[in-house]
Amino acid sequence: MLTIAAAGLAVGRGRETVAGPLDFAVHAGEALVVTGPNGAGKSTFLRTLAGLLRPLAGHLAVTGATAADGEPARTVAEIAHYVGHRNAMKPGVSVGDNLSFWRDYLGGGGGRSIEAALAAVGLPDLAHLPFSYLSAGQQRRTSLARLLVVERPVWILDEPTSALDAASQERFGTLMDAHLADGGIVIAATHQPLGMAAVRELRLESRRLPAAGERSGGVDEAAIAAAEGWL
Repeated sequence: MLTIAAAGLAVGRGRETVAGPLDFAVHAGEALVVTGPNGAGKSTFLRTLAGLLRPLAGHLAVTGATAADGEPARTVAEIAHYVGHRNAMKPGVSVGDNLSFWRDYLGGGGGRSIEAALAAVGLPDLAHLPFSYLSAGQQRRTSLARLLVVERPVWILDEPTSALDAASQERFGTLMDAHLADGGIVIAATHQPLGMAAVRELRLESRRLPAAGERSGGVDEAAIAAAEGWL
């Protein structure tokens, strides 16, 4: 069975711990919703799961999954989609070409066609439009369509329903429920209900972070934030 497990996991930026130590396990068909106040480390936690940041302490393991090369997955990143605060789409490129890039970058295979993925998020017949032509809600839905064009069992989502209206939130909740029913895992940070039938909660509490421009362990926090920002 697909399982993601953490023991004593501490996450942070530079050498500054912002969350942890954390112990949890998430299994196939389960959703873990990460909650907590602003600054509690929710985004940092998700970026660590996605392989964009190194854990500061502890262990993070994945079992029961196969990577795109046919070998057993050793990291969550090998089998996960990550959708951050930013949509990670090029504004001057068409919706279809943006999704085509992500399909190729993530290894292709097993997912829906671009047209079917867009229809599933309520955006049929928009593949030809430049991404910048879309409204904020349509842009977010296009970003979420990335989850469908390549089949990956773990969805790591940071405020996925931001900018979505009620109908779009409900539609995405249905897609997440279907993903769980197929044996997938959803790990999401959010300040609002996601519409899934059943979830577990992991709450993070605030810790002090260095002030703007302050260095932690010789690492420039502002530079790290800028480097992560495109996600």
